[in-house]
Amino acid sequence: MNWAMLFEAWVAMGANRLRTFLTMLGMVIGVGAVIIMSAIGAGTQASVQQSIASMGSNLFIILAGSSTSGGVRMGSGGVQTLTVSDATAMEELDSLLATAPVSSGTAQMIYQSSNWNTQITGSTPSYFQVRDWRIESGYPFTDSDVRGATRVAVIGQTVAQNLFGDNDPVGKMIRIKQSPYIVVGVLGKKGQSLDGRDQDDTVIIPITTAQTKLFGSKFKGTVRFIMTQAVSEAMMDKAQQDMTQLLRQRHKLRESVEDDFTIRNLTALANTAQETTKAMSLMLAAIASISLLVGGIGIMNIMLVSVTERTREIGIRIAIGAKQANILMQFLLEALMISIMGCLIGVSVGVGGALIVHKVLSINVVITEGSIIVSFLVATGIGVFFGFYPAHKASNLEPIEALRYQ
Repeated sequence: MNWAMLFEAWVAMGANRLRTFLTMLGMVIGVGAVIIMSAIGAGTQASVQQSIASMGSNLFIILAGSSTSGGVRMGSGGVQTLTVSDATAMEELDSLLATAPVSSGTAQMIYQSSNWNTQITGSTPSYFQVRDWRIESGYPFTDSDVRGATRVAVIGQTVAQNLFGDNDPVGKMIRIKQSPYIVVGVLGKKGQSLDGRDQDDTVIIPITTAQTKLFGSKFKGTVRFIMTQAVSEAMMDKAQQDMTQLLRQRHKLRESVEDDFTIRNLTALANTAQETTKAMSLMLAAIASISLLVGGIGIMNIMLVSVTERTREIGIRIAIGAKQANILMQFLLEALMISIMGCLIGVSVGVGGALIVHKVLSINVVITEGSIIVSFLVATGIGVFFGFYPAHKASNLEPIEALRYQ
């Protein structure tokens, strides 16, 4: 009986191919749009998660304080209030795992006939731990390099590619502002940061070298900012309290005086960005799902037309013994078949469209099995839901009135 009904449903669909195709088109567009939007949203989330992971975990950045001149208050960093000794003192806090003072700037680098302008970061060996930055080849500089202010450098992947091409940079001499530096290591790849900056376009040197031999320092021992890493995510709040208390004591600030530094929780900012991206992904999927609803309404409209056109046929079926359940099942199967075929085509369109978006627009997309399965089930459910009313209407027709219908 069921196979006979399926065959009848297939014949009914084939009798009006163009109308059946136009009915399926709503489902095709709906499923395709949901898969494409979900893939873009998931790809964006993956990119954000990758950027967050590349920053390191449980991070704080401590910025120097602001200044007021002529009634105008400058932003953070207006006054150099942080020092290397502040960072050294924070290393004793139980809530912190590592601390790295940073003094940075930009400079031109030269190797033979190649040159490249990049970001130079002066810090301590703890910087690699704080940033969770592995060394791909060579080795990092040491505390003895910091004490001796030696001219050594660890370079990022972008710098290595632009200066050395495919050659191994380790052991080679480069010139930064006409001074020679030995490349002792090459950093592993990090990719883009949350703000779109290329993290691999950087050079790390000992902070003492940056302060005394490269950029200089207006006040001895001062730094632009300090990066710290908490022992764990659960200790983040305590770490911030400990750092605030320690710095206020070291800077001899009275209770009535505001902090001359700013502590920012980079992990919290990253999590906020991740939540925003997740909300945007859900919104894109929700907007695309409207197409599915439109497709379901299209199925209902066409099924109502089909019921009207086949009223006499329904009357004959009832007259020769067909039950209401049989009529109901017949029209539900037709709606279900239209829905499933539209879903299958829509999945192909969605996957293909997502790959085209990735290829043409260079947008990161992630096609997941979950999005395909959910889209398929939802679309099928919508088809059955909107097909039920026409099927129910057909099953409740009076046989005499149906046979009289012209």
